[in-house]
Amino acid sequence: MMSQGKATRPVRILIAKAGLDGHDRGAKVIARALRDAGMEVIYTGLHQTVENIVRAAIQEDVDCIGLSILSGAHMTLFPELLKQLKAEKAEDIVVFGGGIVPKDDIEALLAAGVRQIFIPGTHTKDVVEWIQANVPVHE
Repeated sequence: MMSQGKATRPVRILIAKAGLDGHDRGAKVIARALRDAGMEVIYTGLHQTVENIVRAAIQEDVDCIGLSILSGAHMTLFPELLKQLKAEKAEDIVVFGGGIVPKDDIEALLAAGVRQIFIPGTHTKDVVEWIQANVPVHE
């Protein structure tokens, strides 16, 4: 995998809030930290559908999607996101997430193809370093 340091352009990330979850402070904090680390960040805003997130990710040619979920709908929204990316032949877009997700659900989501889940209290530096180490830049 190519790290950001070896890329000819910055990592492009779509930060998204799906469904009725109206809490976006964490998503905005992560978006700012990623931007400050030199990444290109697109923030979709609140109340997006999975379809809109996938469409935006493809149109923006992102390398990864960070989905923030605090509503408890993670076991529905993440699998649907992965399914729609596959249907669009965009499985090369790395999916990670953050929010209040129980440990057993984290394990299930990782097994389903979500690459990482960050829980509340994770330092933004850890998210930046994970992305730099795990998200290849599509040229």
